[in-house]
Amino acid sequence: MSDENKWEGHARLIGLEKEKEKKEKKHEEFTLEAQQRRRDRSNKPFFPRSVYFNKQASKDGIMHFVDGMGDTNPLFRDEEYAKKTRYDRIIAPGSYLYTVQWMSPGSGGPGIHGWYVGGEWEWYRPIFAGDEIRTVCILRELVEKKGRMGAGRTWIDYGDVIYINQKDEIIAKEYGHAVISERARASSAGKYRNIPKPVYSREDWIKILDMYDKEELRGSKPRYWEDVQVGDQVGPMIKGPLSVRDEIAWIMGAGSPFFRAHKIEYDYETRHPRALEYVETEEADTPGDVPELVHILNAFARGIGVERAYDYGSQRMTWLCNFFTNWMGDDGWLWKMCGDLRAFNQVGDITTFEGKVAKKYMEEGNCYVDIEAWAKNQRDEWSMPPHISTVILPSKEHGQVKYPDPPQSLLEEIKKARPLDDLIKEGLI
Repeated sequence: MSDENKWEGHARLIGLEKEKEKKEKKHEEFTLEAQQRRRDRSNKPFFPRSVYFNKQASKDGIMHFVDGMGDTNPLFRDEEYAKKTRYDRIIAPGSYLYTVQWMSPGSGGPGIHGWYVGGEWEWYRPIFAGDEIRTVCILRELVEKKGRMGAGRTWIDYGDVIYINQKDEIIAKEYGHAVISERARASSAGKYRNIPKPVYSREDWIKILDMYDKEELRGSKPRYWEDVQVGDQVGPMIKGPLSVRDEIAWIMGAGSPFFRAHKIEYDYETRHPRALEYVETEEADTPGDVPELVHILNAFARGIGVERAYDYGSQRMTWLCNFFTNWMGDDGWLWKMCGDLRAFNQVGDITTFEGKVAKKYMEEGNCYVDIEAWAKNQRDEWSMPPHISTVILPSKEHGQVKYPDPPQSLLEEIKKARPLDDLIKEGLI
């Protein structure tokens, strides 16, 4: 016979009690103690316990990933095509690394909602099919903001994720940004509530389909640095109207931090009894499930003040990467990418990417192009405001792209990295 007391405090039983007693749901606060605990973890490099989804860049994994973001570039999926390129095999787009790790873990706490809002990427080496990848994570600043989304209590959490291949080469790093907010306050603020779901006419759909049909994919035709001029238009490229189908396709390729099944999920809830968000829905008999359902079910999105299910921040950043790789062609190299996510991209919304060449220059034998890029939704709101990203292009005079080297400071920091559990045992994190 089962020992009933053994399960007291389990997340599912907490949910039943809340339903039975009809209590108003309560959420944790991001207390001063919790904020200080987070700040005490800053600038201590560590190896995380696990990755989100992929440890290897397999051919199938890369194909599923680009399928999930709607990228048709054969360089990422067609082995015969890839053999004819400078890479001699399939590679992954740089944003594939989101399937390995998104943000440095350990920033928030039980009941505290966090969402990724962009980052600053640098890529140093290609990701080849078959590469094994591990990460070093470093929490950085925690900055308090007075944002409306959190009813005056909002924080921006910053952290670095450094990606290393099986050759001990640093292949990339991202300085990521996440918003932290208390769920109850975000829900009551309702900044993104009562936004009507868009309706598209026949004429609208013709325009949408035309944009998809005209999407530029430079591919095997080199875009030479000499042929690019300041002021040249880049794009446009469209994504959407966003659907739950798009979200599921994304998860199939990019994985999920929190979607687990059956025994694995319930064991997780035993270890983390406050991990769930208690929301009653028509889709479930028991209130409560993982907060990640904000991307699938409207009821969970409304729990943090957003009218409908919305995209993953890493998903939208991946579209920005798609925008650049389409433009630069297979011989170009996306070195730096900066993106800042603003308006929630809700089900039904369209995201249109555009840009222009802001600068071209040469340094240390490489030919650089700075591109100012942005994205807007159908309400003419900034989905991503203008930021500068940098592409290295081949040159008719100076030859192929040379991969940039990571800064020495990164090399020094990863030498100091230790397993997360060791730092916890010693009371350092």
